[in-house]
Amino acid sequence: MNRTFRTSESVTEGHPDKVADRVSDALLDRILSNDPDAHVACETFLTTGLVLVGGEISTSTYVDVADVVRTVLADIGYDQPGLGFHHQDCAILSTIKEQSSDIAAAVDSATEVRDDHSSDPVDVVGAGDQGIMFGYATRETEVLMPLPIVLAHGLTRRMAALRKDGTVSFLRPDGKSQVTVEYEGDRPKRVATVLLAAQHEATVETSVLRDTLVEQVIRPILGPWLDDATEVLINSSGRFVIGGPASDAGMTGRKIIVDTYGGFGSHGGGAFSGKDPTKVDRSGAYMARYVAKNLVAAELAERVEVQIAYAIGRAAPLAVSVDAMGTGAKDDATLRAAVLDAFDFRPGAIIERFQLKRPIYEQLSAYGHFGRTDLDLPWEATDGVDALRRVLS
Repeated sequence: MNRTFRTSESVTEGHPDKVADRVSDALLDRILSNDPDAHVACETFLTTGLVLVGGEISTSTYVDVADVVRTVLADIGYDQPGLGFHHQDCAILSTIKEQSSDIAAAVDSATEVRDDHSSDPVDVVGAGDQGIMFGYATRETEVLMPLPIVLAHGLTRRMAALRKDGTVSFLRPDGKSQVTVEYEGDRPKRVATVLLAAQHEATVETSVLRDTLVEQVIRPILGPWLDDATEVLINSSGRFVIGGPASDAGMTGRKIIVDTYGGFGSHGGGAFSGKDPTKVDRSGAYMARYVAKNLVAAELAERVEVQIAYAIGRAAPLAVSVDAMGTGAKDDATLRAAVLDAFDFRPGAIIERFQLKRPIYEQLSAYGHFGRTDLDLPWEATDGVDALRRVLS
């Protein structure tokens, strides 16, 4: 049987790009708490001693940007001397302006109706941008996600948890994981390689660092997927004392594959963090995952990719496609027809279905937006299974 190798990576919440994502989402949540109809497209840039927040925000509420930024940095763990970046003394600059009136008008005044010619309040919400969004699901894990990204997130989440609860006192906020899984045909068989990059205090011995991470992080997460031939790499560059924004600049939206499926399926290029749900980069991607997951949960495919295309200011998508990659219980055209019959892809309908005007986004800024068992995410529900089966019966 054909052997293949697939690799996914994850990063901890202290990675510079993830710090930027969290700042952007924390600001979004703070705004939505008081103004659910706000339009937000917030970007963050970090480097040594500096946080720059910019973008377009139209809202009736006020948010203390500096207070949000410092609260986020402290919670992540940039609250100790010697890290080269500290929540109390970093400079914070804000260059936020209002959303373009042209975009706002397109979002707020769409008047298209559904194919059945019905009209309802969600018709007035147009897509906040053009673009293509993808959703993916596979039966290879219980959460219907690819195994490599599930394992990679498990490693980084455990590193962060052990650091924050004091179990492993020498860990620092920045870190990465990378997991290569060997497949036989379409089925995962073993972890071939695991890589951890863990920021650490300067005095810890390399042997202690390695042994601790193997026993406290790798074995508990990878467990039965390990064997004697698994290659384990810990800080392959050597020391990792200088990390976070003192080591590398961070920017919102640079970890889009970490946020989604770890390189499985396709990606349209749009990031999530800092965007209100009228931005279909976010809401459309959540809907695409929901549809894909329900198709697999309904046993209509072993794995499937759903693509949605939007035009700015238009409510109805330009196109919806379904690719079951040869694993469908029905042909792709039949599955697509069922999906269009069972689900409403207009941005307003998606926002209404998932209640996306709530402050739920900061918790998603690290460790992925999909397959999360620790969070109650509406797009991870499988309550669309009956609708799909009913349409196809």
